[in-house]
Amino acid sequence: MAEKSKILIIGGTGYIGKFVVEASAKACHPTFALVRESTVKDPAKANLIEKFKNLGVTLLYGDLYDHESLVKAIKQTLGRLFMKKYLLAVFNKEDDIGTYTIRAVDDPRTLNKILYLKPPQNIYSFNELVALWEKKIGKVLEKVYVPEDKILKDIAEAPIPINVILAINHSVFVKGDHTNFEIEPSFGVEAYELYPDVKYTTVDEYLDQFV
Repeated sequence: MAEKSKILIIGGTGYIGKFVVEASAKACHPTFALVRESTVKDPAKANLIEKFKNLGVTLLYGDLYDHESLVKAIKQTLGRLFMKKYLLAVFNKEDDIGTYTIRAVDDPRTLNKILYLKPPQNIYSFNELVALWEKKIGKVLEKVYVPEDKILKDIAEAPIPINVILAINHSVFVKGDHTNFEIEPSFGVEAYELYPDVKYTTVDEYLDQFV
């Protein structure tokens, strides 16, 4: 069996990053996570750090913005480098993001390219999403339609983090920024097309747990 490549993950203790770390370790890659010393000492991260250790993940102390510590971490791994920077297209369960990311590690088709996640069964407009939920619960919801200028006004006036959430929703559901483009083959690939064998969680399946 070929030796698994080493993977260094930057941002591994973040919301999405932890799923990538777990997927890497479970796929038996020698997995390294760059973490700040302050993060390791943070009681809120204690369980996550312990989970990483139990999975056999090697913790490297450093900071993305500290050039010396970053270079040192890369030299220790000399493998594939994954930054926690994702273009989250459509709807994706976090575990699936980790699975697809690690599947792409040793695939030459993904080298120096953006990996987009656009599973065909997870592409919904907001109206379609509401209609799906109504079908599951067997009732029609009362709807309030908000004009775009009102949304933009709310974004400008709302405090952090509410304004960020509103801006993301405006980008996704009003502007359609996650689906209104074609993937340029020279610098991008789509995960589902590369790995059709991966069983991802559909929006339909995900909503069942809340019914």
